[in-house]
Amino acid sequence: MSDALQCNDSVLDAVRAFLVALHSGRGLAESMAAMVRETSGLPLTQLAAWEMMIRRELWTDEARARQSRWTFRAKPGRHLSWLDLCSSDGFRRERVLRSLSAGAPNGFFCALAMRRLNDWVPQVRQAARERLPLIAQCSEPEDVVDGLWSLLPHVTSWGRMGSEDRKLVEDLIAVEPVSNALKARILKATAGPASLILAQAGRSSALDRWLEVFARDAVQPTVRARAYRCLLERRVAWVVGRTWIWTELQWCKGRFEPVLEERSISVDAPFIDVLKDALEDRSSVVRRVAGELLIKQLDSMGTDAIRLANTLASDSSPCVAERGRFALEKLGRPV
Repeated sequence: MSDALQCNDSVLDAVRAFLVALHSGRGLAESMAAMVRETSGLPLTQLAAWEMMIRRELWTDEARARQSRWTFRAKPGRHLSWLDLCSSDGFRRERVLRSLSAGAPNGFFCALAMRRLNDWVPQVRQAARERLPLIAQCSEPEDVVDGLWSLLPHVTSWGRMGSEDRKLVEDLIAVEPVSNALKARILKATAGPASLILAQAGRSSALDRWLEVFARDAVQPTVRARAYRCLLERRVAWVVGRTWIWTELQWCKGRFEPVLEERSISVDAPFIDVLKDALEDRSSVVRRVAGELLIKQLDSMGTDAIRLANTLASDSSPCVAERGRFALEKLGRPV
C-alpha cells in the first residue's frame, strides 16, 4: 500500500510541476520528460482512477487561476497539453484532440486518447475518430499496443462506442507494426486478459496468420485454448454485448447471456492434426476444448474417433476424461 501511495505522490507531483511550467513557460521540456517518465510505469488497469486524479489536479489549477484573475499578479492562461485529455471541460478535450499532430509520448497518454472513443460528449468522440489514426501512425507501436491492451477488454461494456469507433479499432490493429507488437504481447503475456484481447482483436483478420503460433507457443493456457478453438471451428467469435434471457418468468428469474458475432477463417492444417496437437497440450484447459470439439465432430471422424476418445478417457484430468467417456458412450463403445 505504501508503494502505491508513493507512486501516486510522485505522479501527481510530476503533473503539478508540469502545470506550473505550462503557466510560466520555463522548464517545460524537463517537466514534460519527468511526467512521461513517471506515467510510463503505471498499470493501465487503473486508468480510470488516474484519469480522475489528473482531472482533479486540472480543476484545482484552473480554480487557482480564476481566483487570481483580477489581481496584479494574475497568471496567464496555459496552453493545451496531453493532460487536457482528462479535463472536465468537453470543449477543451475536443480542442486538444484536434490540435494533436504528433505521436503519444508513451502508452499511458495513448490509452487516454483511445478512451475518448467512449467520451460522454459526441463532438469529443468525433474528434477522437478523426485524430487517432494520425496519433497511432506517429506513435511507437508498443505505445499503441498499450492503448489497445487497456481498450479491448472494455469494448463490449463501453456503451457510447458506435460501429465507426469499433471499425477504427480494427483499422489500428491491422497496421503492420501494431499487429506485430500485439502478437508478441499476447504470446508473452503471463497474466491479464490476453485471451479476451485475442478474441476482440479477432474483429480484424490481422492476427489470423498467427493462430497456429498462438496455439503452440502462447504462455497462457487460455490463449492457447482460444486459438485452438478458432482453428478447430474454422471461425473467430467475439462478444459484442449481453442480452437478458428469462429462465423462470413466473418467478421473475433470468440471466444475462453473451451475444456473439463471428467470421469464418481458412485453416491449412487438417482438423484431425490440429485436434491431435490440442490433445497433447500440457494444460487441461486446452485438452477440454479438444474434447468438446471431438464430441461435436464424432460422426465425421471415422476410425480416428475411437482412438482419440480412448486417449481422452485416460486423461489425468477428471473433466477431460469425462468428455472421453461421453464420446465412447456415443460411439457405443465400452467405457
